[in-house]
Amino acid sequence: MSTSPFPALADAHQESARFQRVYLGVKSQISRMMVGQDEVIDGVMTALLAGGHVLLEGVPGLGKTLLVRSLAQAVDAKFSRIQFTPDMMPADIQGTSVLIENERGQHELRFQEGPLVSNLVLADEINRATPKTQSALLEAMQERQISVGRRTIKLEEPFCVLATQNPVEQEGTYPLPEAQLDRFLFKLVVGYPREEDYAAILDRTTGAGEIKIEPATDGAEIVRLRHVVRAVPVPAHAQRYAIHLVMGTQPGSPYAPAKVNRAVALGSSPRGAQALLLAAKVRALVQGRFAVSVDDIKAVALPVLRHRVLINFHGQSEGVTDDAIVREVLATVAAPNGPQA
Repeated sequence: MSTSPFPALADAHQESARFQRVYLGVKSQISRMMVGQDEVIDGVMTALLAGGHVLLEGVPGLGKTLLVRSLAQAVDAKFSRIQFTPDMMPADIQGTSVLIENERGQHELRFQEGPLVSNLVLADEINRATPKTQSALLEAMQERQISVGRRTIKLEEPFCVLATQNPVEQEGTYPLPEAQLDRFLFKLVVGYPREEDYAAILDRTTGAGEIKIEPATDGAEIVRLRHVVRAVPVPAHAQRYAIHLVMGTQPGSPYAPAKVNRAVALGSSPRGAQALLLAAKVRALVQGRFAVSVDDIKAVALPVLRHRVLINFHGQSEGVTDDAIVREVLATVAAPNGPQA
């Protein structure tokens, strides 16, 4: 009996074509506001369609907030922004019970939802929040729910956290724990615009014209497409390659290059392999294919693995970076041959 997720080849082509139309439609709307940053836009959309979260790292003023707000408008989703500060408490993001007077003049406690009860949540400067508040955010990211007292609220899908952090300013910040970093599907580095992009940026942000983003899809369609992503098959040799890459980041494993053994304290967990396959499935669909290739896994390896590598003191003293480690693993770990390998 066939185990293909698609009952017929025509269905596979239809699903792939529909996925492409939605993806390109949303990206086209975002690109009306955002100039350049194609890799970052693709990364954010990949995470949303794979059901993951994104950590955006970059200096202020590069359009991270604008990107997330534009994405929410393009997918017609409920959007909320949380500006994290050291004095913020879990109730500030989860919600709390307040005493109100009802229509009969009686007082009663009523729960008021916080900004976490949304579809797309921009967690701005996430590393400024205290560990207590970060733990509340972690529950929402991992369990898709929030717990306030005896009340548990299931979060409506699609739910996606897009967090930002400044890589330079560290005063008054609390570094994210490894367990929380591991919950992000991608870590995307937002760089400076190219010289040729500045004129378009200035025209769109300082001119008299107003750019309006139209919805290209909705939350229900995003949830449906997530099921399509899950259905994309992964050949055994491609899955094996993803496993070898993850093991290549782990010191002492048979696939770890010398630089990993010397400079890495902790490598990726199995969650990294899960993220590699989910992101690779999205990439395959975007390119009109309904099976994952080794090239798909290679293409998503850097944003998937860079935040799952912890450099040890020896590596830090040598100036080794997490990106350098992932690139070394990609250059060293050989891709398996076809299905017969």
